Amino acid sequence: MAMSACFLAAGSLSSSAAKPRIHLPSFQSPSPFQTLRLSSSSSPAFSFRHLTNRQRLLPLFVPSASLGGGDDGGINRFPPSGSGGGGGDEPSDGDNAGDKNRVEAMMVLAEAGRLLESLPKDLAVAIQDGRIPGAVVSRFLELEKSAVMRWLLQFGAFKERLLADDLFLAKIGIECGVGIFTKTAAEYEKRRENFFKELEIVFADVVMAICADFMLVFLPAPTVSLRPALAGTAGPVARFFYGCPDNAFQTALAGTSYSFVQRLGSVVRNGTKLFAVGTASSLIGTVVTNALINAKKAVDSTGEVENVPILSTSVGYGVYMAVSSNLRYQILAGVIEQRILEPLLHQHKLMLSAICFAVRTGNTYLGSLLWVDYARMIGIQKAQEEHNELA
Repeated sequence: MAMSACFLAAGSLSSSAAKPRIHLPSFQSPSPFQTLRLSSSSSPAFSFRHLTNRQRLLPLFVPSASLGGGDDGGINRFPPSGSGGGGGDEPSDGDNAGDKNRVEAMMVLAEAGRLLESLPKDLAVAIQDGRIPGAVVSRFLELEKSAVMRWLLQFGAFKERLLADDLFLAKIGIECGVGIFTKTAAEYEKRRENFFKELEIVFADVVMAICADFMLVFLPAPTVSLRPALAGTAGPVARFFYGCPDNAFQTALAGTSYSFVQRLGSVVRNGTKLFAVGTASSLIGTVVTNALINAKKAVDSTGEVENVPILSTSVGYGVYMAVSSNLRYQILAGVIEQRILEPLLHQHKLMLSAICFAVRTGNTYLGSLLWVDYARMIGIQKAQEEHNELA
């Protein structure tokens, strides 16, 4: 009987070993890092089919010490490679942050009952690489609930900006909505009694503003980078700008950092893009303006308004956007909004939107005043009468 009992016990142990239970480490820090257990009968919310055999286990098993927790008695600890557990290289801060991001993101998906495979490929890869914290995943799941946002999230550039700022679309609406009125008011403030005499020039400025306002919000906006890795054949210039943020002043996510040179590179890269946008939009505006002037002359030959110089005006506006607009909008989006207003009012979206409206309205009006002075300074717009300048 004793021998038979031994065989029964051995069989029981063998059966238990055939179905191992996997345990994630018990983090001592409070929610959301609490003990999470997975077994062969657990909920299908976690799916590891997308991972390799090694990745199915190692990436999600983060030692609690790396997240600020204490010792868990050696459970679920993995010894450093090339040692028996008593040596090896210590993980860097970036590795620890990436592990923490990965665990947070996977826990958010588990709570939402979502599989990693159900997310867009670029977002799923970023989660797997530990580049995306749980807060960004939560924002994505919230944005998906709106049909309009869900459609916009299909476009990578919009997705990166919406994940960084859920008020991004509202800011575009503010900029384009007030742009026409503030620029027209600024033109009137500078020209006064000559406003209607120089109406063609005013129209050109407003047309340029409409074409440029969207890009002025879009390009300098902070982003959550989901870009794929560069090809091995990429040159040093491409590699440098790949590591630059979209906004020189934006905050970096956990596990990510930008050097001063990289932030300076953001100013240069956006300046180049805005130069192209400004030149193209001005080209459209001046061509339309000259067409209107010529049509007016055909009807009334006594008109004294001359055609607007196309090339000098277009290049001049491109330089203005690359320098003045670039710096103003980078500071507005990266410093005033992301670093000052949003941390203070992130729980009061209505008040935050109202203040952003006021700040962006003032910035747009200031830009219009600066453009008129700049255009006159370089000689592409001449006042018809010298006394129309402001005192």
